[in-house]
Amino acid sequence: MSEEFAGYRGKVMQTLKKAGAKIGDVINIIKDEISYTGILIPRSEYSDDNHIVMKLENGYNIGVSITPTTKIEKVGGSIKPTFVSPSLPEQKINLPRVVIVSTGGTIASRVDYRTGGVRPALSASDLYSVVPELSEIATIDAEILLSLLSENITPKHWSKIAKAVATQIEKGATGVVVAHGTDTLAYTAAALSFAIQNLPVPVVMVGSQRSADRPSSDAATNLTGAVIGAAKAPFAEVVLAMHETASDTSIIFHRGTKVRKCHTSRRDTFESINISPLARVKDGEITTLIESYKERDPKLKTNLKPSFEEKVALIKFHPGLDPKIIEWYTDEGYKGIILEGTGLGHVGNYCFPAIRRAIEKNVILAITSQCIWGSVNLNVYDTGRDLLAMGVIPLGDTLPETALVKLMWILGSLKPKDLNEAKSFLLTNFVGEINSRSIFVESFQE
Repeated sequence: MSEEFAGYRGKVMQTLKKAGAKIGDVINIIKDEISYTGILIPRSEYSDDNHIVMKLENGYNIGVSITPTTKIEKVGGSIKPTFVSPSLPEQKINLPRVVIVSTGGTIASRVDYRTGGVRPALSASDLYSVVPELSEIATIDAEILLSLLSENITPKHWSKIAKAVATQIEKGATGVVVAHGTDTLAYTAAALSFAIQNLPVPVVMVGSQRSADRPSSDAATNLTGAVIGAAKAPFAEVVLAMHETASDTSIIFHRGTKVRKCHTSRRDTFESINISPLARVKDGEITTLIESYKERDPKLKTNLKPSFEEKVALIKFHPGLDPKIIEWYTDEGYKGIILEGTGLGHVGNYCFPAIRRAIEKNVILAITSQCIWGSVNLNVYDTGRDLLAMGVIPLGDTLPETALVKLMWILGSLKPKDLNEAKSFLLTNFVGEINSRSIFVESFQE
């Protein structure tokens, strides 16, 4: 669709062309003896084809439906709005060097006033230039790697991000920040946790729930906290940094394999599951909250294993689940299935034949719980013991999303020689994804 008529189609676009008007022009519309003057702006391409949207001098947007008697006149030249990044602040010497790798998402987006939604628009350099406070924390290098909303990120992108992060670490970065959309941020955090092991420095995943040009945006606060963590944190793990509460008072760091997005829109959407968060940034200072973490050690060399097998499925059991879904994945050549069972790790016994058949065809079957807190235990009830006897692998308190990513990584990077070795890898606690003891956390208390 032409940018000159973005969102317009059909007869209304022909009317604009006849008037010689395009997006950004000042136009006058006379309808029913009422005159409207303003800037022609884009509109949703999914609306009807008989109305025009314009921004009035008072700043309000209005829509005017076009009839055969409506008159449109172009009265001023194009004033097409554009975003111009501020100049980069002067960078100080002798500060830690932090690299911001941008992959897209709301933190790298601006409001699309056609629809009220957001679209990727800001590069990593833009992020830095609009948060000049970063120049007091670290010397910033910026790389725009992807420009994708997070629902469009796939395991192939995880591999690309992992390689880019490892390259920046090898070049001597004190820490790396990865800007990413929040919807699948936890998946990518888990993927990088497995793909880049033996980390010498922190890798901090960060996103925002509201784009940078909104008054309630959390982008600048989250990014500042993430850079502080990358520059100063004593740990060397993949972590996720976001608001601790709904206010702007502190940023919390979650382990990359133990975190979940728990709210659609709140700024404190992420929660550490079955474990305490690693650290907190408040008033510019970072404080660790647990004693057990992998320590920063610049002398270490990263161990990069960035391959992921995509033929792995995550199936959420629900009452009435059709076992043919399991059979379909089996027949389509999937190499592994993570079952998200109820409670301690259960599925209906009417699924047992499909599960047995999958295991007989060398499909790896493992089970997690769809409960937020706690661990699977297949030894308590008959259903669990039956699943164990079939060869289903219980994954403790591993989160379903993390289990999916882990099995993809095991099959893609470690390449087990048989099912027994694959089971051994699944039950190995590589990067803190399995806890022997779970904790309960009160969530989203006002």
